[in-house]
Amino acid sequence: MPSPPARKRFAQHWLRSETALNQIVQAANLAPNDRILEIGPGTGILTRRLLSLVAALVAIEVDRDLCQRLVKQLGDQENFLLLQGDVLSLDWPARLTDFPRFQAPNKVVANIPYNITGPILEHLLGTIAQPNPTPFERIVLLVQKEVADRLCAKPGSKTFGALSVRVQYLARCETIALVPAHAFHPKPKVDSAIVCLQPQIPPTPAQNPHFLDTLVRLGFASKRKMLRNNLDGIVDREKLLQVLTDLGIDPQVRAEAVGVAQWVALSDALRALPSDRFTVPRCPE
Repeated sequence: MPSPPARKRFAQHWLRSETALNQIVQAANLAPNDRILEIGPGTGILTRRLLSLVAALVAIEVDRDLCQRLVKQLGDQENFLLLQGDVLSLDWPARLTDFPRFQAPNKVVANIPYNITGPILEHLLGTIAQPNPTPFERIVLLVQKEVADRLCAKPGSKTFGALSVRVQYLARCETIALVPAHAFHPKPKVDSAIVCLQPQIPPTPAQNPHFLDTLVRLGFASKRKMLRNNLDGIVDREKLLQVLTDLGIDPQVRAEAVGVAQWVALSDALRALPSDRFTVPRCPE
């Protein structure tokens, strides 16, 4: 059956590369008892490969026409469940209460819409302040290459930013493979990459995750400024410089040069200061 026309409002681009499909499946490290969540199955090209390898797969598709097509093609598969709706607003865990076989997916494998990548990542991982209380074992996503670079960036690189800190606090990140634009139809304007995220309990959890979340947001508010200038609203400069020095962080440093563990140490050190050192309301415990 030929592929349906791609709809721009859903940021649809159909993956055609057998190599990329194989790399996605291999990165998922699938086991026969796995229960998969797939976001945006589209034409079902990845879905078909996954169904033959796992115990159950629940797919969430926003496009009503594609849902009808998927039901016709895969509706007779006992380990396949399709939900129509927007993954960001659909209470899919509640919907699964009537389908015990599909409850509590342990892995996510998906070629997600690039225009909502950030919200989807937060939906799957949670935030520094509120991590997903039932984390997935593994999340394999096909995303825009620029986003993949930011997710897996190292401190000191130009692509290391607030997204890098937030995601790397919650998960181990790895770029699996690059996928060129010509692997899709219609061809997007950007290249893509397969990333694997393995949610984890942070090796050194922040004493106050809410405060760390705020600190990261303020620290990257202006990447051209030194970190100490971005944090002027948190604590008086003299004390901030002393804390940076005590932690072995260059007072001239910019936010992108500070690693995740250093962000946690800085957050904990600032939280330990007497309250009269702060010039803005402190975050809740």
